[in-house]
Amino acid sequence: MSTSALALLSLLPIISVAIFLVILRWPASRAMPIAYVVAAGLAYLIWEVSGTKIMAASVNGLIVAGTLIYIIFGAILLLNTLQQSGAIATIRQGFSDITPDRRVQVIIIAWLFGSFIEGSAGFGTPAAVAVPLMVGLGFPAMAAVVAGMIIQSTPVSFGAMGTPILVGVGTGLSADPEMSAYAAARGFSEFELFLEFIATKVALVHAMAGTFIPLLVTSVMTRFFGARRSFAEGFQVWQFALFAAFAMTVPYLLVATYLGPEFPSMFGGMIGLAIVVSAARAGFLIPDKTEAWDFQSSELWEAEWSGKHQHQSTTEPQSRSMSLITAWSPYVFVAGLLVLTRLRALNLETYLRDDHPLITWTWPTIFGSDISASFQPLWSPGTIFILVSLITIALHKLSFTNYQLALSSSLKTLVPASTALVFTVPMVQVFINSSGGAAGFEQMPLALAEGVANLAGAAWPFFATFIGGLGAFVAGSNTVSNMMFSLFQFGVGERILVDPTWIVALQAVGGASGNIICVHNVVAASAVAGLIGKEGAVIRKTLLPFFYYALMTGSIGYGIVNLNNGLLNPGFVVAAIIVFVFAYHIFKYNRAKPD
Repeated sequence: MSTSALALLSLLPIISVAIFLVILRWPASRAMPIAYVVAAGLAYLIWEVSGTKIMAASVNGLIVAGTLIYIIFGAILLLNTLQQSGAIATIRQGFSDITPDRRVQVIIIAWLFGSFIEGSAGFGTPAAVAVPLMVGLGFPAMAAVVAGMIIQSTPVSFGAMGTPILVGVGTGLSADPEMSAYAAARGFSEFELFLEFIATKVALVHAMAGTFIPLLVTSVMTRFFGARRSFAEGFQVWQFALFAAFAMTVPYLLVATYLGPEFPSMFGGMIGLAIVVSAARAGFLIPDKTEAWDFQSSELWEAEWSGKHQHQSTTEPQSRSMSLITAWSPYVFVAGLLVLTRLRALNLETYLRDDHPLITWTWPTIFGSDISASFQPLWSPGTIFILVSLITIALHKLSFTNYQLALSSSLKTLVPASTALVFTVPMVQVFINSSGGAAGFEQMPLALAEGVANLAGAAWPFFATFIGGLGAFVAGSNTVSNMMFSLFQFGVGERILVDPTWIVALQAVGGASGNIICVHNVVAASAVAGLIGKEGAVIRKTLLPFFYYALMTGSIGYGIVNLNNGLLNPGFVVAAIIVFVFAYHIFKYNRAKPD
């Protein structure tokens, strides 16, 4: 079968997701079973993968879905616990004391706090922390989810202490035994140093594209959830948005350059938080309270905006006297435990991920296949969320009756969330485990990528980020996308006679951008917010930010690898046009703004 035909067939599961979830607006609980059937049917009939392996991949998907549901439960339990204790009301008041402006609040919580959590834990944890916090503060659930998804871009490549680079790119490239020799020929005596070299390039491209992410977050929020449905209202805080962007990306880039891939997102988010919150408290670049932007009254919200937790908020106990430090302390514990358990210097990972059967639950060679599954509860962020919710009982002097209410409410939320995930993740696992069939074809993602590469030719850098994003879209992970495509991207770079390490860097950046629209991350984030069945609506609102990020970074990458053709090569021209569009809208607002 031709490469083009295989690529088109490989695209069918993704097309089915787009048609049913995004275009026809079906809930994920209806759309994803169809996508699963399409992927399994292709694997069995075209790729000729054995039924046993398809079942093994599906079971592995169910186990992975279970780990996600566990994290979702922990995040929701913590949110409900804080609502019962009155902490959310105190935190809400604390933000109002800084500024009641929701545009400033979303930048601080989603962009800066979310980047810090991404750097600490990764794997969708920022949505589990930041999204319910925004919901608790009075954001429409859908607005919170959309904001939480958009920032799943710049910090993602260095999430979970650099896992997408160290494990994703490292594992992908090391599959070629000649790669160590290539690294040595480039002057890197150790393969880890070679990965750090690539990570610096990744950080540079991210830092440039990430400049406009806070502005995109605010403008998308005002366009879809404001009374006037206006992008312009988001652009009104352009100075604060750019300030917050640089407060994160400058230390982010410096850390990537001098300390390596483990800490850029964590330190960038932490330093950015310290700078921006201090500046906001001083009133620097934030609108006057009389000009603060807010959502309309919840009675005027569209029905699809609200999540289950917002309907429950009327039962929240009356806020009692609580200091802001006490109210925030559970989130401080979450962040602290995430950092402590993942710091290599402490080596707690050795104990929390030990091979002992009580610590690591494994199912090797499922049904005799080469697929295995495991779950490490002590390493899961879900355990940290649950532990901190129990600590909160003492911290906030919460009665067991109120904690039982939080627990009961959280358990009820899991049922609708599980329905979508038990089909979404198995579909992904069948899709990426489609190699080894009797037909002898490569796994579907690689077949699709090779078809695109054959069409793109020298223009490949424009497409490299979209392929990385596609990998994350279906796999739900920048790390998995990098594992699948890094070696392939390296080979394409050699084929088109450019520096292949830049193409690998574009893969890592594109894989991060794919998290913006990743189906099972959207499902998980929506579940945390109590927003079930509206996943397609979320993806429709995040498609533009994804397209911006993938196109901007691909253009930058094309410009860099073709720098010998001058600064006016097509890559830099496209990037300049994108910057001009942002600058035009900023100028347009300033010109229209009354004195």
